[in-house]
Amino acid sequence: MNFSKIKVLKDKVLSGGSVTYEETVQLALTENIEDLYYSANQIRAKFRGDKFEMCSIINAKSGKCGEDCKWCSQSIFSKSKITEYEHFSKEEAVKIAVSNRNKGVERISLVTSGRKLNERQLQEMIDIYDAIHKACDIKLCASMGLLTLDQLLKLKQAGLSRYHCNLETAPSYFAQLCSTHKFEQKIQTLEAAKQAGLQICSGGIIGMGETMEQRVELAFELKRIGSKSIPINILNPIKGTPLENQPPIGSQEVLTTIAIFRFVNPDADIRFAGGRNMIKIIESEALRTGINASIVGDMLTTAGSCGIDEDKKKFQNEGFRV
Repeated sequence: MNFSKIKVLKDKVLSGGSVTYEETVQLALTENIEDLYYSANQIRAKFRGDKFEMCSIINAKSGKCGEDCKWCSQSIFSKSKITEYEHFSKEEAVKIAVSNRNKGVERISLVTSGRKLNERQLQEMIDIYDAIHKACDIKLCASMGLLTLDQLLKLKQAGLSRYHCNLETAPSYFAQLCSTHKFEQKIQTLEAAKQAGLQICSGGIIGMGETMEQRVELAFELKRIGSKSIPINILNPIKGTPLENQPPIGSQEVLTTIAIFRFVNPDADIRFAGGRNMIKIIESEALRTGINASIVGDMLTTAGSCGIDEDKKKFQNEGFRV
């Protein structure tokens, strides 16, 4: 695809139109990658401006997950050595939330391992949210698996405004990575979250052996379900998981994926997420290719790529308001 065709598609998106799946695949295969990246950044500037959103997560229930997701070290099928615990300290959660809010982080999420929480576990999480809400004005999010509508309504009543459930990969590829639950169950959870009055956050992991066409497929599925917060994780092959020997994804593939996600989802917050340590050499380029948000601080079972203050300075140096 040449520069003029890229410009035609960019102008169509800027004027409120949409690209098709076929057009997006052609964008992803273009050799004019600098034109693609520049155009994606223009789309970001038009629809999201220069505001940059930082959020953070707390690993509130770690390990002993009965699901067999091939990328995850928290699965009981994984041989990875991680810290496992059922409960997270309410006091420590409040301390983290207040510290993060003071550093400019807008939203914090409690993340729990396992298919979903039982009612006792859910109430324990709600108690933590209540304590955080009383301590500071940070926005609240949750990532707690395949919850029911009733459970999601309880989270909404506890002050949450957003629920996270990653689709992880394309519908056509998901079954090759997980057999203990189905892609459709994730869709049902996200639809229930919307029914409960919550915003939804959903993205995926790239570099798990999927094709570029399947990344395009994922981008369109995220558009279809209305995800306006899209975390893009880069696979960090963790020893002991089935994907521990997966070859790392190339820098150009990462940037191209970010760009096509921006073309397909022009008004979404597309955010750095897990695996940032894998792409540190291209982070500045990624911030000029469509990224406008990030998870900061530590991830679930891996350390963050740098401190929140350092991240904030980096985003500001690229012209964003944090």
